[in-house]
Amino acid sequence: MTGRLRFDFTGVNVLVTGASSGIGQGVATAFAQAGADLTILSEVDAIHDAAAAMPGKVRAIRCDISDAAAVTEALAGIDRVDVLVNNAGLERPTPLTGTNPDGDATFERIIAVNVTGTRNVTDALIGHIPDGGRIILTASIWSRIGVAGFSAYVASKHATLGLTRAWARELGPRRITVNAVCPGWVRTGPAMNSLREMAQASGRTEAEIAAEIMAAQAIDGLLEPADLAPLYLFLASQGAADITGQAMHLDRGEVMA
Repeated sequence: MTGRLRFDFTGVNVLVTGASSGIGQGVATAFAQAGADLTILSEVDAIHDAAAAMPGKVRAIRCDISDAAAVTEALAGIDRVDVLVNNAGLERPTPLTGTNPDGDATFERIIAVNVTGTRNVTDALIGHIPDGGRIILTASIWSRIGVAGFSAYVASKHATLGLTRAWARELGPRRITVNAVCPGWVRTGPAMNSLREMAQASGRTEAEIAAEIMAAQAIDGLLEPADLAPLYLFLASQGAADITGQAMHLDRGEVMA
């Protein structure tokens, strides 16, 4: 099949969190290529390198989104955001072993970033998002299922869908759409770390776990970050003006609902 999606975001103000690598970087790069006035945010210094590698003039902000005061300060100079992509998140194992002295801290950190942090950014910017704007959240196919050993991440991604639906109702009168993208297995550092953790916990090889994942998909192979970008751009476009409160799977058919 041939064909190419084309989007023009010239003059559109877009902010993407968690854009120093992985899905966020892939999505942000696509918006930059489509002409958006782009701001990217992350808690690590690599956000500046990511911005330098993107086309056009890209503004980079380093900020820990779990800190509400830091978010307010970091975003104080932003006057308008037409498209907000809440992508920042942590993915780490949190098994119920009863012996992990760092278990509570890890669990709390994941919830603080993935749930509270998403709320902090959205609340700080909502007064700067015009009527008819777009909010897109990165959820996961794990928003739909349970996965042993990853309770904090799974809970946070279920919460992401809750935020999506509640905000869609709340912001509907302003015609601000709120949707979630639920990626499947994407070739990112955190996902590959999770694959290794799953292999170790089950006593199997990484190749065996990967084969099991691929067998569950209707279309074989791992997704790349750039493969996800067109759905984000579509949800930010005029073509998606009447789509809101939805969780859209992009997982090569692993979870069908």
